[in-house]
Amino acid sequence: MNGEREPESPCISVCLLDEQDICVGCYRSAEEITDWFMADAAEKREILARCSARRDAAEKVKLR
Repeated sequence: MNGEREPESPCISVCLLDEQDICVGCYRSAEEITDWFMADAAEKREILARCSARRDAAEKVKLR
């Protein structure tokens, strides 16, 4: 191990998948949630980056 801490799960115990199979609580896909337990630290960081991008996209103000 290179001294970096293992990324913590983004789960906030609000487990509900939307129409695209994305959790409305943590913004992981159903596949990412399943893969999380077997993912190494680098893969977890990649998942977290995708979650962050999804959260940012979802929180932008959408004007008509």
